[in-house]
Amino acid sequence: MPFTLREMTEFDVPAVAALHVATFNETHTLNNDGPSYALRESQWRTAFKESDGSWFGVVIENERGELVGFARGQPHDGGVPGFQGELNKIYVLRRYHRLGLGRRLLSEVARRFLERGMSSLLLFGEANNPTNGFYETMGGERLFGRNGDFHGGYGWRELHELAGSSASGRLCPGGIASDNIKAKNP
Repeated sequence: MPFTLREMTEFDVPAVAALHVATFNETHTLNNDGPSYALRESQWRTAFKESDGSWFGVVIENERGELVGFARGQPHDGGVPGFQGELNKIYVLRRYHRLGLGRRLLSEVARRFLERGMSSLLLFGEANNPTNGFYETMGGERLFGRNGDFHGGYGWRELHELAGSSASGRLCPGGIASDNIKAKNP
């Protein structure tokens, strides 16, 4: 099953908003009571309208051109010292898990941060999220609060290995071959 990784564009807003609602509900809710499509569409339209070029988004589409995953990166605001980039969002539809798509998205975000001169990244998640194992498999370091509690944050202090992991498969064995996911420039 071939997939295409490409830049997210303003034309993707309706599909990204729908995907955001579906993946958020799969990940964070029991009753599909997360944010609405209207809210997500408004948020994404605003992001593109007010974009100063500091953030970027990438999407993965299946062979029918349907979006099945996305990620968004932006500079980190410095609230956690030692990290320059922030993986603000990463979602893949559950039926596409364990195919290497999350690995490909995370690796692409790392690569793009390196292109921007940022050599580290972090993400903020939930301490009990089942996908935390994915972040740890990908080399993420658990970030602990001052009181020693883990709240779901992960960091990568050096991105070169992570940026190359989609081609090598070294960090996430068992995914699909990297040649099944083609990069496409807009």
